[in-house]
Amino acid sequence: MATAVVNGQDVTEMGRVSSFKLSDKVVEATASGFKDRTKRRFSLPAGPRFDSRRSSTVSVCSSTSSYTGSSSEEDEVSPREKNQKNSKGSSDFCVKNISQAAFGRREIEIAEQEMPGIVALRKRATDDKPLKGAKIVGCTHINAQTAVLIETLVELGASVRWSACNIFSTQNEVAAALAEADHSIFAWRGESEEDFWWCIDKCINTENWQPNMILDDGGDATHLMLKKYPAMFKMIKGICEESVTGVHRLYQLSKAGKLTVPAMNVNDSVTKTMFDNLYSCRESIIDSLKRATDVMFGGKQVVICGYGEVGKGCCQALKGLGCTVYVTEIDPVCALQACMDGFRVMKLSEVIRQVDILVTATGNKNVVTRDHMDKMKNGAIVCNMGHSNTEIDVNSLRTPDLTWEKVRSQVDHVLWPDGKRIILLAEGRLVNLSCSSVPSFVVSITSCTQALALIELFNAPAGRYKSDVYLLPKKMDEYVASLHLPTFDAHLTELSDEQAKYMGLNKAGPFKPNYYRY
Repeated sequence: MATAVVNGQDVTEMGRVSSFKLSDKVVEATASGFKDRTKRRFSLPAGPRFDSRRSSTVSVCSSTSSYTGSSSEEDEVSPREKNQKNSKGSSDFCVKNISQAAFGRREIEIAEQEMPGIVALRKRATDDKPLKGAKIVGCTHINAQTAVLIETLVELGASVRWSACNIFSTQNEVAAALAEADHSIFAWRGESEEDFWWCIDKCINTENWQPNMILDDGGDATHLMLKKYPAMFKMIKGICEESVTGVHRLYQLSKAGKLTVPAMNVNDSVTKTMFDNLYSCRESIIDSLKRATDVMFGGKQVVICGYGEVGKGCCQALKGLGCTVYVTEIDPVCALQACMDGFRVMKLSEVIRQVDILVTATGNKNVVTRDHMDKMKNGAIVCNMGHSNTEIDVNSLRTPDLTWEKVRSQVDHVLWPDGKRIILLAEGRLVNLSCSSVPSFVVSITSCTQALALIELFNAPAGRYKSDVYLLPKKMDEYVASLHLPTFDAHLTELSDEQAKYMGLNKAGPFKPNYYRY
């Protein structure tokens, strides 16, 4: 079984990645707007995978620890103990409070205004129902933007059951709105570790419903189905994965020969990597830190661990607001990019004593250890922009000599015996979706890519895809981008016949080969 976290192995050796050719129907559809398309609790398995999302409620701390509160504490009755029904009489959901549905619906309507691409795709494909018969298990962040994707998939003919991939990122009112609309949603903000896995299990295992597709963010639904329901997993037609962490796990499964279904690597598509990882994080890192701490950025010293697309976005934003930014990297190519962009590349141990803000964005584990945090200055802020809560060794802070104080939701002070304190955000989980939100427009781009990948996998003839990890072609990236250009009143230049012949291109694209890096 694949481990839950990046363990330092070379990802280039974790399985073959193949590009694929779109089916004639999908190519035809992208050109013509799709007009021609015909309550159970359980014991978790032992092992490191199930420790990666360890909850940080008071119960985690032993009786010997000094602990005065946690940002994940909830005094209310657990949603699992409530008997709730929507206006249609259905109880096939588990959310915080179904009465919040009206507020959630307004949030979704606001998000739709900033998601032109996915709304356009919905309008073009609704009549043809390209996902009719698809039964999708979804495990992603549940917020207003994701709700637009979920309702689009349903409009295209799919039946869905959805859970959250992060215990802190769910918008309760949005989950309620989806449940009121008769979608099977199992998620609420502040789930416990057991709740988290129970919700995913409720989506996978239910009477008179056999899933045949998975839309995952982090690989948790894929992992649980493979681990607990292997026979069901073999009946899956395809997996769509959008995160670095989840794709890495798919590569590991492929390398080990345990991936028995085809999977689409949405994360490494241009429209996801560049726009979601770079442009989105460039805005959301500032929003998260401001909302959580009210920090002034000018003059602060910041270290960003990792200079991938997420790290690049964070560095650009913080530098633009007057921070002195350091970068840590293991990859010489990324390190050289950071140097050419004007950042000092250092080891974390060399700058840890002087930084005011530390941000992790590597996808790895134990990037920031207790030894590092022991050396940090008083009042330093520590947060994570990676998918999983493994980058910061939060468990090492749960010792008798340290005291935790809850400041506000998702903000904790960790106090040392000498009076020093650090500010830990979201208990080491994804800070932008725990402490703020992400731009709806960027989510529209990613959602379009996910929807098209699901359509392709679901409608592909038998044998087209083997049990492997596939990359999205440039044609699909270009189509997704074209759906969003009208928002900016952008006008593309068209190649003449002579120019197209000279360049060896089709006038309608694709305009770049699959290996091209933007």
